[in-house]
Amino acid sequence: MTVHTRGAKATTTEQVGALASRLARRAGAIASVARPAAWILILSAIALWTAGQRLGWQELTVAAVIVTVVLALCALFLFGRTAYEVTLDLNRTRVIVGERAVGALTLSNAGSRAILASRVVLPVGSGRGVFDVRRLAAGDSVEELFAIPTQKRGILQVGPVAVLRGDPLGLFERIHRRDSPVDLYVHPRTVLFEGQSLGFLRDLEGLPATDLSPDDVSFHALREYHPGDDLRHVHWKSTARTGTVMVRQYEETRRSHFVIALSRHPSDYRTAEEFELAISAAGSLGLRALRDSQRVQVRVQGRALPAATGKQFLDSLAGLEHSAAREGTLVDLAGSVGATLASASVVVLVCGSKTSAEHVRLACSRLPFGARVLAIVADDGATPSLRRIGEADVVTVGALDQLSRALVKVLA
Repeated sequence: MTVHTRGAKATTTEQVGALASRLARRAGAIASVARPAAWILILSAIALWTAGQRLGWQELTVAAVIVTVVLALCALFLFGRTAYEVTLDLNRTRVIVGERAVGALTLSNAGSRAILASRVVLPVGSGRGVFDVRRLAAGDSVEELFAIPTQKRGILQVGPVAVLRGDPLGLFERIHRRDSPVDLYVHPRTVLFEGQSLGFLRDLEGLPATDLSPDDVSFHALREYHPGDDLRHVHWKSTARTGTVMVRQYEETRRSHFVIALSRHPSDYRTAEEFELAISAAGSLGLRALRDSQRVQVRVQGRALPAATGKQFLDSLAGLEHSAAREGTLVDLAGSVGATLASASVVVLVCGSKTSAEHVRLACSRLPFGARVLAIVADDGATPSLRRIGEADVVTVGALDQLSRALVKVLA
C-alpha cells in the first residue's frame, strides 16, 4: 500500500505558516498598544524579577511586583467600547492661505451601552488636534468645533479621526480609526484686476465682443447705409419695407488661446517667498483669463495643470511644489510649449529673480511664432519695473498687489 505524504506535508506547512502569520499579526497588534514608557517598565519588571530570584533580594522582588501591578492596572484601561459614529464636517474644503477653516466633529453613541470617556485625535497634515470626550450614554452625542489655521499653501489631509483609549499614566494606548479623511485645499493668494484682456485675436470660432464690425459672423443689428459700406451687406427686405437702405452690422468675434508657463525649477527662485509670489501671479492671470471666457492652458515642468475652471485651476496650484532638476529649466519649459501648443496666441512666462535675461530671451525664442509674449518675474520686495527683452514685455513685481498696476503699463 502506497501512502501519499507529500500532499499532507504541504498542507501542514501551509497551516503552520498561516498560524504563524496570524500570531505575528496578533503580536504586532498587542505590541502596538504599548508606548515607549510601557516598554521601559516591562523590561524593568523582567530585570527586577530575574535579579530578585537570582540574588535572593526581596526588595527587588517587591519592586518587580509593584511595577507589574502598575502595568496590569494601566492595561485594564484599554478594555471598553469605542464604537462611536463619527461625522467630520468641514464648513469649507477650500480656503485662501491665511484664512481659517472651520469644522465640526460629531461623535454619537448608537449602541445600547455607555461608552467611557476617551480621547479623539484629528490629524491635520503633519499636526493633530486632540479632544477629550466625556462619557456618552446610549443614544447620546457630542459635537466638538475646531478651526484650522492655514499659514502655507498646500493640500492638507484632515482625518481620519482616531479614537484613543489609554491609561492616566500614558503607558498604553489603543487606536481605532473612524470616518474617512477629507482634503482641505489651501489656495494661493490672488488679486483681481481690471482692464483689457491680453491678446484677443479675431477668429471665426471666437466669442462676440462689445466692439462692432461691418464684416464678421455674429449678426448684431441693422442700421442705415453710410457711404463706403459694402453693398453685399445690404438687407433688401428691410430696405423695401422702410424705403431706406439698411445694412447688417456685426459683433466682432474674438478668441484667445491663453497659455501660462510657470517655472517650478528651484534654480529660478531666490527664496520660497518668490516661488509663492510667482504662483499667486500665475493664479491671478489665469483667473482673469477664465473670467474673460478664454481658453486657458497651464504648463509646468513635467506636466500640464488642469485649468478648465477657476476652482480646478486653484486646486492644482495648491499642490504645486518645486520640480526635480532633471525636469528642466524655464528654457526647456518654453520649448515644450512651443512644440505642443503651436496655436497659442498669448504666452505668459512666470519665473523668479534668479532667471537671467539671457535665459528669458532664449525661452521666448522657443515659443510659438506669432504669439504675444509676456514674462512675469517674481522678485520679492523689488520695485515694480517694465522692460523689453526681444519681442517680450518683461514685468518685474515685488508684491502681488503690484501686478495689476504693472499690467496697465503693458496694455497702455
